[in-house]
Amino acid sequence: MFTKTKTDTPGFSPAQDAIRGASSKPTSRVGASIICSDMHINGSIKTEGAIQIDGKVEGDITAGDITVGSTGEIIGEVKAETLRVKGKVKGSIRAKKVELETGAVVEGDIIHAALVIQPDALFEGQVKRESDPLKAAAPKAAVSAPQISAAPASTSSSPSITPTITTSGQA
Repeated sequence: MFTKTKTDTPGFSPAQDAIRGASSKPTSRVGASIICSDMHINGSIKTEGAIQIDGKVEGDITAGDITVGSTGEIIGEVKAETLRVKGKVKGSIRAKKVELETGAVVEGDIIHAALVIQPDALFEGQVKRESDPLKAAAPKAAVSAPQISAAPASTSSSPSITPTITTSGQA
């Protein structure tokens, strides 16, 4: 009555990779959260599930499973059980398993339990293996930031500076 036809293509799309990784973990979520290529996020993201980054994130990301697609870009610290990078990461990485796939560009230190770097992946930084990279403290900067102090130029009251926070309207 029913016939089974094979419609699968040999490769998976990036979203399918993230969903496949998420389905192997015992979480309450079924699929991965996806940051589309036209999305730009300023701020940190934290989830226990899987996340697929195809857009740009300026901030720290902590998740169970992270896939950075070929159009994805992260500027900030990344922490995950499993991290697959096909796009760009600028910042430190802490993950139990890190895979830098062909076309990946990573600028920053990697602390890992397992690391795979495929041909034509670019990496600039230091690598350190630890049995549990997620429990260790963040890497220290090589040079501490200089202390800057200033005295008022005159005895008159100094002007007040109020910080301005600007957010984009993209969601």
